[in-house]
This record gives sequence, C-alpha cells and structure tokens, in this order.
Amino acid sequence: MNAKIFIVEDEKPIITLIKYNLEKEGYKVSASENGEEALKEIKESAPDLVLLDWMLPDLSGIEICKQLKKSAQYKSIPIIMLTAKGEEEDKVRGLNVGADDYVTKPFSYPELLARIEALLRRSKPSVAQDVISFEDLKIDRITRRVYRGKKEISLGPTEYNLLDFFIKNPKRVYSREQLLENVWGNDVNVESRTVDVHIRRLRQAINIAGSKELIRTVRSAGYSLD
Repeated sequence: MNAKIFIVEDEKPIITLIKYNLEKEGYKVSASENGEEALKEIKESAPDLVLLDWMLPDLSGIEICKQLKKSAQYKSIPIIMLTAKGEEEDKVRGLNVGADDYVTKPFSYPELLARIEALLRRSKPSVAQDVISFEDLKIDRITRRVYRGKKEISLGPTEYNLLDFFIKNPKRVYSREQLLENVWGNDVNVESRTVDVHIRRLRQAINIAGSKELIRTVRSAGYSLD
C-alpha cells in the first residue's frame, strides 16, 4: 500500500510542487490551505504523514499539531513542520508540541523527500516506498537489487546510491556539485570529477544492447535520468 500524505499549506505554488513530486513517487496526496478544514480532513482520512505549515490564516500549524498529538486516535500520525521560522527556539517549540521533524523554507525537495521516507520507515515500515521504478528500470530498496526489464543488474554501492537518487528525481538535470551533495553528503574528500567516473560505471551497467540509454549528459549543466 502506498502511503497517504496530507499537506497543510496556504501557498498554492508550494502545494503544487510538493504534490506533483510526491505523486511521481507513488504517494497518495491530499491538501488543504485552511487550518480548520485541514484538521477536519485529517481526522476523517487518517493519513500516514502530515506536512504542516506553521503560519496559516486561521488555525496555526502549532495549534493543529497540539490537537492531533493530544488525541489518542491521531497522535501516532507523523508530522513534519514546514516553516520560514528558522530560529532555534522556534524549532524547539515545534518539536515540543509534538512535531516529529522540522524543515525550514526554502527547502530542497530531495531533502524533504528523504525526511518523509525516513519518518515513514520509523513509523510505518510497511508503507515506505520499497520498490521504485522508471520505465523498465526497477530498484528493490529492501534487497538493494536492480533490474532492467527482467535482467538483474549488479551495481557497486556508489552506483546504486546514484541510481537511487536519479530514479527518485527523474527528468531533472543535476550538476556534479548537486550530485555530490545529495549522494555523497558531507564527504569533502570527494572531487567533483569523481561523479563522472561513477556515472560512466552506472551507464555501463544499466545500458543493455537494444535498450534505450537512460542517463543523459547535459552539456555544461550535468546529468539527468530521462
């Protein structure tokens, strides 16, 4: 079963962006721009996770969080606060009323997705996205096995992590620096050209005779899974 995610956010462009990307990942997404309405819908639909904006025009995100967390029926629903409030005391306040995580605007979508998936794994292991695919390429994230059609593909750990990132973010161009940040993290000893080496290895592994080449080089920009 795919996880149900409910977005409470009064900025339509943010709702549209998050909803579009989460639905590409296979999640079922609902949303509301109104705090009172959102609280009612959350109680009716019991989503697997809530993305909750702090600043809302009527009922604040903090108050919604308080009401959900004091209810025995709804307190187990994980909540990620979305807010422009970046001060430490604001983060502490959000966590103290029961929020499970906190993302400060502006945020990167890959980071938000990673936090959603981590929280779902901790709270509801059965609804995390265990198998993800793009065209005839498929990753089983439990067994870390990769398939192109019916053929299993052997990948090294770095190539696997690269493919996992690409397949979660298809049809988007990422520079070497962005790939280093999202795949290698804070490893400062890795040079940007190292990305090229691992991209070449990944291509060699997933390109099968007679099949479409999936990883595209965009000159002076980076790489994309298309």
